[in-house]
Amino acid sequence: MAFGKKADMAPADKEIEAAVDDLDSTPRTPQYEVAYSAPLHRKLKSRHIQMIAIGGIIGPGLFVGSGNALHLAGPAGILISFSLVGIIVFFVMQSLGEVATLIPVSGSFTEYASRFVDDSVSFALGWAYWYLWVTVLANEYNAISLVVRYWAGAQVVPQWAWILIFWVIFISFSMLGILAFGEVEFWLSLIKVLAILIFFIVSIFISAGVIGPQKIGFKYWNDPGAFADSINGVARTFVIAGTLYAGTEMVGITAGEASNPRRAVPRAIKQVFWRILIFYVGTVFFIGILIPWDDADLLAEGSRTARSPFTIALSDAGINAGASLINAVIVIAVLSAGNSSLYISSRTMLFMARNNKAPQIFSKVNKAGVPWVSLLFSNLIACIAFLAVSDSAGTVYEALITLSGVATFLVWATIGVMHIRFRQGLVAQNQSPETLPFKALWYPYGTYVAVAANVFLIFFQGYTAFLNPFSAKDFVVNYILLPVFVALVVGYKFWRKTKMVKLAEMDLWTGRRDIDRMDKQRDEETGPEFIKEKGLLKRARDVIIG
Repeated sequence: MAFGKKADMAPADKEIEAAVDDLDSTPRTPQYEVAYSAPLHRKLKSRHIQMIAIGGIIGPGLFVGSGNALHLAGPAGILISFSLVGIIVFFVMQSLGEVATLIPVSGSFTEYASRFVDDSVSFALGWAYWYLWVTVLANEYNAISLVVRYWAGAQVVPQWAWILIFWVIFISFSMLGILAFGEVEFWLSLIKVLAILIFFIVSIFISAGVIGPQKIGFKYWNDPGAFADSINGVARTFVIAGTLYAGTEMVGITAGEASNPRRAVPRAIKQVFWRILIFYVGTVFFIGILIPWDDADLLAEGSRTARSPFTIALSDAGINAGASLINAVIVIAVLSAGNSSLYISSRTMLFMARNNKAPQIFSKVNKAGVPWVSLLFSNLIACIAFLAVSDSAGTVYEALITLSGVATFLVWATIGVMHIRFRQGLVAQNQSPETLPFKALWYPYGTYVAVAANVFLIFFQGYTAFLNPFSAKDFVVNYILLPVFVALVVGYKFWRKTKMVKLAEMDLWTGRRDIDRMDKQRDEETGPEFIKEKGLLKRARDVIIG
């Protein structure tokens, strides 16, 4: 089936697309009229969002950056940091899922901050989030330029050339329409998920001595030890965990281009706990038992080259073919992660431009609904990855991942504040939270804990800069984003003379009325009678891949 052919679309899908195309003629409040005129297409299917939620954020950061975390904290240290940050992510996603299910707009939490908190906060949040994903993209360029050189034949090509090659590949993928993006991301994410699950199974056999020269067990937890640098190592890996978890909130962005967000978003949100437990905590657990934290091949500060902990584990076990195969999977992961990074950064920039928070040139889109100017600009800024050519790869990688990790905590904290204000607005306008299509688990306790934990990690992650001797370089890298974020909020507030949104005046309706009508029609067309007509194989396929 060709992408985007209306003849292949279900009646409900055609109606939804027509409604979205007609949004320009729908009465809007003046503050959001421009944002809702963006010609983005609601073509992402449920299976696309499900797989993007599961595998869309599994990129070179997890495959390579997890090795850096192991080197800094040791096996027990990374389990602690990744588990604690995982708990925070769970509650952040509960907060975002509640609002995104009710009001699925492409601006997502950047728009929610404007509607529920203050337009100045939305301005700072939008730029911080765009910066986060441009930095993540630069990390991916840096990582792939290292990982691809695992093969001897690839080492003849200089590092800068590999970055340039993947720069072209990334931008080419991203210029496809939203349905093509969803389809490509679906299959690439499926490959990554299957590869990690297979790695888990092989890891069990390696640890037990069934594969490889020796039985490992928890040998490396004793020598060189469970912690690389006690609490200091754990603190330094919080930002790495934050960066690797960044992207779970992408579900909120995709909701704005989902054909049926009322169903797809809650399903994706409910998977968050298992994604965290299996793919993140599971990954750091297995590499922690298979590789000592002082392995010379792990990415570390001062290293010029590095290998993924996945390939190190398989090579040490004598599975060289498997190591080469997993390295190929990492290359696929880069294509997927680069796809996602450019998607999020461009959609964020598009929303900012259409709301006068960024130059209007970035609001341009092509006939496929792709914000091509924002894509090109974001990818150009990500060329800071070329710094890795002139400096040591490990030093650049560590600085970039620290900056993006702090930005992640800032964004997550703001999402929590936005959710609290949203709930307060519902009460002030006499709307019962019981009518919400998706309710955040353990509200308000989970939301308040997530906000407090993110604020704590923003300051705690960089405390090692104050240890004797004081490191001015680490201090700047760890905390520079805080005054920048505050300056953006205060500067925009004075410039635009914005005010905190009053609870009674919050816009809780724009963006959900048309979706409510479309969902009702879809339910009528795909109800029990429709399901009965499906064959057994069709229903099994829906269970497996959405």
